[in-house]
Amino acid sequence: MGRRIHFVVDPQGWCCLGLIIFVWLYNTIFIPKVILFPHYEEGHISVVAILCYYFCSLFCIASLLRASVADPGKLPENPKIPITEREYWEVCNKCNMMRPKRSHHCSRCGHCVRRMDHHCPWINNCVGEDNHWLFLQLCFYSQILSSYTLVLDFCHYYYFLPLKRENGDVFIFRHELALLRISAIMGLIILGGISGLFYTQLMGIFTDTTSIEKMSNCCEDISRPRKPWQQTFSEVFGTHWKILWFIPFRRRQPLRVPYHFANHV
Repeated sequence: MGRRIHFVVDPQGWCCLGLIIFVWLYNTIFIPKVILFPHYEEGHISVVAILCYYFCSLFCIASLLRASVADPGKLPENPKIPITEREYWEVCNKCNMMRPKRSHHCSRCGHCVRRMDHHCPWINNCVGEDNHWLFLQLCFYSQILSSYTLVLDFCHYYYFLPLKRENGDVFIFRHELALLRISAIMGLIILGGISGLFYTQLMGIFTDTTSIEKMSNCCEDISRPRKPWQQTFSEVFGTHWKILWFIPFRRRQPLRVPYHFANHV
C-alpha cells in the first residue's frame, strides 16, 4: 500500500462516514457500560468477553479509518510505461491519461484508479487495488461487531442473571431499554447491509472480477474463475500469509505478478 493519504472533498461522503463513526462510538461506549461492565462486576461474565468486544471494536475502527484515507491506487499524471507493457495500457476517455487495463475513472474523485472496484460513500473513498484489502477487513469486522452486539443485547434480557444495580448510573437505569433497542436496530441494519456487500466482494475475488466489470459485462467469460482462490486473495491482501489477511495494522506489499496475467481483461 502506498504511503500517500487520499482525502476526498465530498460533503455527502463526510456525512456517510460520520454516521458510521457515530454508530461505532455509540456501541463502543454504551454496550460495555450497560451490559459488559455491570455483568462482569457481578460475576456473570468473564473479562475475556470484554476484551473480545474491544478487540473487535478496535479492528473495526482501524480498518474503517485506514480504508477511508488510504490511497486506493491513484495513477500519477505522467506514468512511466515500460516498452514491454505498453500493449496493456489504454487512454482514459475522461481525463485523457494513460492507465493500465482494469483501471477506471472515478467521477467523484476526479482521477483514474488501478483495478477500481467501486466508489464507496460510507468510507468516502474509492475501493481500488491498494485499499481493497482494508475494505474487506472493514466488512468482516463490522459483521463480527454487529453480531456480537446483538448477542449481548439478547443475552442481557433473556440469559444473564438480573443485575442488582446498587451503584448503577441513574441515566443508564432509566433509559436502558431505549439504549439497547437503538443498539439492536443499528446492529440489524448494519449486519444485513454489510453481509450482502461482503458476499458480493468475496464472489468478486473468487472470480477475479471487480464490481464495475460485472456491471459493464466487459468480459464474455467474466463469471469463470481464472486463478486459484488462494492466489487472488493473496494478490488483494498483498501477502501469502493468511493470518496477515485479518490484521489492519500493517503495510500492504503488492505481490509481483506478471503484468499480462494481472490485466487479462
